[in-house]
Amino acid sequence: MAEHGSLTGAAHAIGISQPAASQHVRRLERRVGTALVERAGRAVRLTPAGAALARHGDTIGATLRAALLEVEALAGIRAGVVRLATFPSSTATLVPRALAMLRQDHPGLTVRLVEAEPPESLALLRSGECDVVLAFSYAGLDDDAGALADGAADAADDAPGLVRTPLIDDVATVVLAHDHPLAGQSRLHLSDLAQEEWIAGCPRCRDHLLRAARAAAFSPDVSFATDDYSAVLGLVAAGLGVALVPGLVRPVAERHPGVAVRDVTGVSVRRVHAATSADLMRVPAVAATVAALREAAAEFRRPLG
Repeated sequence: MAEHGSLTGAAHAIGISQPAASQHVRRLERRVGTALVERAGRAVRLTPAGAALARHGDTIGATLRAALLEVEALAGIRAGVVRLATFPSSTATLVPRALAMLRQDHPGLTVRLVEAEPPESLALLRSGECDVVLAFSYAGLDDDAGALADGAADAADDAPGLVRTPLIDDVATVVLAHDHPLAGQSRLHLSDLAQEEWIAGCPRCRDHLLRAARAAAFSPDVSFATDDYSAVLGLVAAGLGVALVPGLVRPVAERHPGVAVRDVTGVSVRRVHAATSADLMRVPAVAATVAALREAAAEFRRPLG
């Protein structure tokens, strides 16, 4: 109810009727010995006790999920389901490598994949709707950008109490149409593109572009914005603008016949990490998933050839 604003909305969100939800609330009030909701005119709102209980709801759900996974894991990792939330540029390159490793080493393990950008993906983890998250932060720009020891608990504002495993420092590149006047240069500074039209990515990546451009003394003319990197490359190839793309997208971009991929300075490094809870990290299937992501990231960092 705290999230959806009414008992009816909360009931609909969890797939039960409003009378059934009311019954659950009355039963819970009898158990805790105090009122949890109160009427305010025609509306219903949480009492202070109800608000306090609601604040712990996400943690309770996540802990219960971890407990169930741990029970399932008593037989090892021959079977089980891990829910993995990833952001689009990792889904194109890093994640397939990790999933292939998992399938080879643990063929009975199933990974359910959903795409979500941070901080939404971290909210899914905290609420128990996924088990492992691939997330990122920009060095020097995000509050949670500090370097972390491998597997250390993180106390950052957007991920309190989570265990984060650093995977890769992702360096952005710039993509231009293959016949762009600057395509002949091997390295550019962001300020070289001050007069260009821009195609921006996800909201957090867009914020990175805006801040980096501000530091380079210009305001980018953003004509299009999409978190679909195949669309970004198509727009660039059509001569509709230039774009910053994550290093994780570079292998895909270099295979695109219509664009030129060039190194660029004047931008921040994006730190990619896997996140889960301390409870879930004790589950063998979750630990195996994190280990596969780390191994895939190590392969990605190695030069080819």
